[in-house]
Amino acid sequence: MSRRSFLPGPRISNLVVGLGVGALGWAAYMRYAVLEPSAVGLACEAGLQTGTCAVRRVVLTLHSYSVFGIVALVLATLQLIRPSTLVFTLALVASALGVVLYNGNLAALAAGLLIVSFARPQHSATE
Repeated sequence: MSRRSFLPGPRISNLVVGLGVGALGWAAYMRYAVLEPSAVGLACEAGLQTGTCAVRRVVLTLHSYSVFGIVALVLATLQLIRPSTLVFTLALVASALGVVLYNGNLAALAAGLLIVSFARPQHSATE
């Protein structure tokens, strides 16, 4: 019985690409429209209570603990050990967020592991 390499089907691939691009777009918006502009930072630090300031605080806290990069690396390692489409999608989204939101080292390593995971054989449901 030959074991084929991990490769999602065409419909799932479209969903995975869409989620990855969506995560990349959201991260770029957060970085360049919410995190980096000094006017937004000054307004939030002055006590402005909006949803944007709340999300900004959460993203900055997650960044300070390298959560995006760590989650991406853990999921990519899990994907490398036992490939599955769900774990691949979650790792891709976490990698996209990490690369844009200042956790580039760990997220880039995770992206490399995701590329290597395409060479791993996919486990069947009966195993």
